[in-house]
Amino acid sequence: MNSARSNKDAAALAGLLATTGVLHFVAPKPFDAIVPKSLPGSARQWTYLSGVAELAVAAAVAHPRTRRIGGLAAAALFAGVFPANVKMAWDWRHASPAKRAIAFGRLPLQAPLIAWALRVSR
Repeated sequence: MNSARSNKDAAALAGLLATTGVLHFVAPKPFDAIVPKSLPGSARQWTYLSGVAELAVAAAVAHPRTRRIGGLAAAALFAGVFPANVKMAWDWRHASPAKRAIAFGRLPLQAPLIAWALRVSR
């Protein structure tokens, strides 16, 4: 992959992570709702912690000197939030068709997100 394409890919990934990270603080309730109950502490604590993680990973991906570790961290983060996506799909299994499509559509989306993060890490 050429350098310009690689930089655009990294910038887009950093932008996605930063946007989602900010949303954890601006509108935390939807994130609280998908925190698995098996985690210790409050859902809000996990929402804020994951928001901080997304912002930190976004910063690492954005900077060329830390991009490799940032891409690897993004891949790990995308894998780590998969249980929340499973919880959302389970919780919304009887919701409207649109909500079910969103919830179940998020599950296979994790694979290309992980692949994207790994590509950025190279």
